[in-house]
Amino acid sequence: MIELYHNDMSTCAQKVRLALAEKGVRWESRHLDLRARDHQTPAYLKLNPNAVVPTLVHERVVIFESTVINEYIDDAFDGVPLRPADAVGRARMRLWTKQLDEGLHADTGVLSTSIAFRFQKLDKGEREVQSLIDNVPDPVKRERVRANIFEGVNSPYFKESVLRFDGLLARMEATLASSSWLAGDTYSLADVAYAPYLTRLEHLRMRELWMERPHLANWFERVRNREAYKVALEQWFNAKYLSLMEEKGEREWPAIARIIKEASRA
Repeated sequence: MIELYHNDMSTCAQKVRLALAEKGVRWESRHLDLRARDHQTPAYLKLNPNAVVPTLVHERVVIFESTVINEYIDDAFDGVPLRPADAVGRARMRLWTKQLDEGLHADTGVLSTSIAFRFQKLDKGEREVQSLIDNVPDPVKRERVRANIFEGVNSPYFKESVLRFDGLLARMEATLASSSWLAGDTYSLADVAYAPYLTRLEHLRMRELWMERPHLANWFERVRNREAYKVALEQWFNAKYLSLMEEKGEREWPAIARIIKEASRA
């Protein structure tokens, strides 16, 4: 029996659902409402003390951290391999997935909250927002959350996150100019990992970032045309979140474009 504790719009959950779909693995859904803090209940914390999604439970074995889960999925289940066959390809794959865990995932949170999700939180009232902030145990992360909610695109963290993502997309474009996929000539866990992040940028109306990067645009189009993408991402898209991100993303795009333009002049 395979259970996946996940959330419909979580990028980390999306990438695990995508790996499962690519391998053709059937699983039972345990959907968590993150706004209702389902991930902070005592029962869930027994499974995942980090209080994040996703968590995979396979025959009573509990695995968390999405990058680890995806490598486990590729090891544990039959189906098309999701890692390159050669050592060089696997090293390239891990260099891509490592970047997400070392900061780019956090940058996604900065962009998503500063542009759109802050409004969901602010609608709950000052007391609820303060409680949410106070529940963040790491003081550095707590301050980042506070700034992103209350200051939005004027948060001191926003500009650097925009520029790091722009740099990432430039590196992806350079890589894809000479190979079909991120880790080489075969689709791999690197492509699985980045598909949800490009999707999030698109939902935030930041697709202009790759309009002049044809190799990246082509890669993303091929990713979205895969059946697994439709099963793992599109079927779980939450219309309420999509409309919020689209509306706020359109409004904030000029500020994002200005950040990139100013950085290019420096």
